[in-house]
Parts: sequence; structure tokens; C-alpha cells
Amino acid sequence: MDVTMNVKNVEKMDSNAKLGWGERIAYGLGDYAGNLVYSFISAFLLVYYTEVCGMNAATAASVMAISRIFDGVSDLIMGRLVDKTHSRWGKARPWLIRASIPLAISTVLMFSLPASIGDGAKAAYAFITYNLVSTVFFTMLNVPYASMQGMMTTNQYERGVLGNVRMLLATFGTMTINTVVPYLTGAFGTDNAHRGWSYTAIIMMVAFFAINLITFFVCKERAVDATENNEGVDNQPSIAVALKSLITNKYWVLQVVFLFSLYFMMSTFFGSNYYYAQYVLNNEKAYAALANALSLSQMGIMFVTPAIMKKVPKRWLAFGGMALSGIGFVMTAFAGTNVQIVLVSNIIKGIGFGCGAATMWGLLQDAITYGQWNSGVQAIGMGNSASSFTTKLGSGFGTAALGWILAAGSFNSNPTGEASIAAIKVAVIWVPIVVVVIGLVCLYLFDLDTKYDKIVEDIENGKWKDGEF
Repeated sequence: MDVTMNVKNVEKMDSNAKLGWGERIAYGLGDYAGNLVYSFISAFLLVYYTEVCGMNAATAASVMAISRIFDGVSDLIMGRLVDKTHSRWGKARPWLIRASIPLAISTVLMFSLPASIGDGAKAAYAFITYNLVSTVFFTMLNVPYASMQGMMTTNQYERGVLGNVRMLLATFGTMTINTVVPYLTGAFGTDNAHRGWSYTAIIMMVAFFAINLITFFVCKERAVDATENNEGVDNQPSIAVALKSLITNKYWVLQVVFLFSLYFMMSTFFGSNYYYAQYVLNNEKAYAALANALSLSQMGIMFVTPAIMKKVPKRWLAFGGMALSGIGFVMTAFAGTNVQIVLVSNIIKGIGFGCGAATMWGLLQDAITYGQWNSGVQAIGMGNSASSFTTKLGSGFGTAALGWILAAGSFNSNPTGEASIAAIKVAVIWVPIVVVVIGLVCLYLFDLDTKYDKIVEDIENGKWKDGEF
């Protein structure tokens, strides 16, 4: 399907619309589906590579980190494609359908690494399948999905609610993975661990595809497409102009730094939680309870964050959440092997994560809107893809850092040794504490809430900071 297809039949809608709960939930379900892929990879891919396939931790993590470089480049390409797309479904929405089936198939292949091949072949297979999933098809899905949040409405509160619902259901997707994957891999892999992981991936991907269809059919794009004039001619700015508009946008830069740090931390933290329960707490069965305590508390607070956002600007809600999560990490540092204290600290972290998750994507869309007003350049796709690029770099470097930290602690040769235990604690506790500090600084400087209403009013009237569009 041509990305520049005729758009005469596109329905004109109120760009500053208030949305119904059906559409809000349908949008959030897209992130639930996406997390059946993303959280599956984040929480279990390194475990699958090291404990099922026998790969060295540093090798597996390096394969994933190197791949993130290609992944980031593909984000920028995909953002450009979104900005250049004109269809009767909008700019971003058609890509949800185009990406779903190949992403599902590639994910199954990624968790079906042949058991009989040598170490070099394993690394090559991992590199190819990981890039098919992350670099190509997840990018093809996730960049348009993220862009849709800014295209469905320009209403600041509605964007906050969309981000809240999105992250609420993303958390539920993570919780689904944390609960279902250990059970299914055990049930299907009694006699063959490799088969257990492959069958589990198939079940998860069937669910992913079915749920993603809901997002496509229910959600609508309403924001004015400023890249096409009245004669249907594409006035999309060049890549250089679009990127310049982003890097001169201080709020976008602050969000990018914040998101990079956050995703770096999530890779080290979530990627090592299973090891933490297994080797630090000496209670592998506690993993699901601890992970779900964090997820449930995160979900719980996100049911009330829309009401809070009516009274408190999004950035201050995120600021408070980061500070609270920092308290939770400090508690874990003093918990030792006490599962109950770790459980309580995870509840506190979850509440903090929930406040941040409810707001971070809405803050990003507001920053992109500011950039349009500040420079006169509309680059929604590029703005989302470039930020996605940095989050993937953060995830990739975080995963690599986790592998290197574990390797430095001689994890593969002695996972219960003192150095290995110290390495796991660095990944689970101390890296997150540093990231909390970085996040607090970024959010403190993000004062866009004081001028946002005037910016939206100007854009609706065809004006930007230095003139008319």
C-alpha cells in the first residue's frame, strides 16, 4: 500500500477532542499487546539465552546491545515514513496492521533457537532474530503507535489520560508476562525446555495479534496534518530540518535524557530481578510475587492519576513518582534476604513507577507540540521515532551493562559467589538509584506546563512563535 495514497476521504474531526473511554482503552490495549513482546524480551530473553540455550551472559548481552544501534537507525527511518504517510486511516494507524503478523512470527523464531548448533551459530541466530524483532518489526509497530497519542488529540489532559491508560495496560501486559511465562514454559517444557519456550511464544503472539486489531479498528487520528497543503501536496520538511527542530527544543531534549536513563535502568533492573530472587533471596518462587507486587501497585496508582492530573501538572506528578521509587530502591538496599521488606519496597517502587508511567508519554507529546510552535516545523513521527531511538539505545546499553556487570562478577562460573551477588545488587539497586537522581533533575527543569495552553491556541490559529504556518 502506497504511503502517499489519496486522502480525500479522511474524516475531518476536532483536533482538540475529548475522547470516550472506549477509545482510550482501545489505545491502551495497543501497549498491552506490545508488552507481550517487549516485556517478554526484557524479563526473559537473557534468561532464555543463558539458562536454556547455554550462551555466555556477556556474549548474549553484547549481541542485544550491538543490535540496538541498528534498531535506533530504523526508528529514525520509521519516523520519517510515518510523517510521509497519508492514508484514509491517517499517518500512523495503517502501520499497526502492516507490522503485526511479521512481528509475531519473528518473536516465535527468536524464542526457538536450535539446541544442537554451536556457540558461534547460536550468536548469529540470536543476532538475526533479535534484529528482525526489535530493529525491523517492533519499530514498524511501536513508532507509529507512539505517534498516534499525539495525533488522536491535542488536548493536554486527554493526552495525559491516554498516556495513563496506555501505561496502565502496559503494566498489566508486563504482569501477564511475569505470571504466565514461568507457568507455561514449565508446563510445556517438562521434558524439553526449548519446546516449552517456543510453545509459550506462540501463545503470546496469537494473543498479541488479536488484541492489536482492537487498537487499529477503534482508534482515530484527529490532529491537523500540517505537512499537506490544500492541494494535497506534501510539504514535509527535510530530515535535517526536522532533526534541527528537535535538538533545539529544550523540552524534547530533557525528555529524551529522562527516557534514555529510565530505559537503561529498566533493562538492568527488570533483566536481573529473576536472578535477584534466585540467588540473592534464595527463593526463586518469590519472583512472580515480587514482580506482581510492583506491577499491581503501579496499576493501582494509575487508576487515580487521571484525577490527580486535573489538580497537579504532569511533570510534578512524575517528579513525585521518581522520588518515591528512589525510596523503594534504598529500602531494597537495606533488605538483605528479607523477602517481606523487598515486597514492601517493590510496592513503593510500583507506586512511583506508576506516577512516572502515567505521565512520561504525555510529556513527550507536549514537548513535540512545543517544538512545532517553537520552530514552525511539524515532525510528530520524527519526534517520536528519535525519542524511541534513545529509549532503545538506553535499553540496549542497559542490557549490555547488565551482561557486563554479571560477567565482572563471574556470574556464569559461580552465580552464588560473593562477587556475583554484589553484581546482581548493582543492577537491581544502585543503577536505579543513580537514574532516579537524573530523572528528578530533568523533570524539575521541564516547566512547559506554564505556557502550554497559549501554544496550543496559537497552533490552532495557524500561528507559531515567529509567524504563521
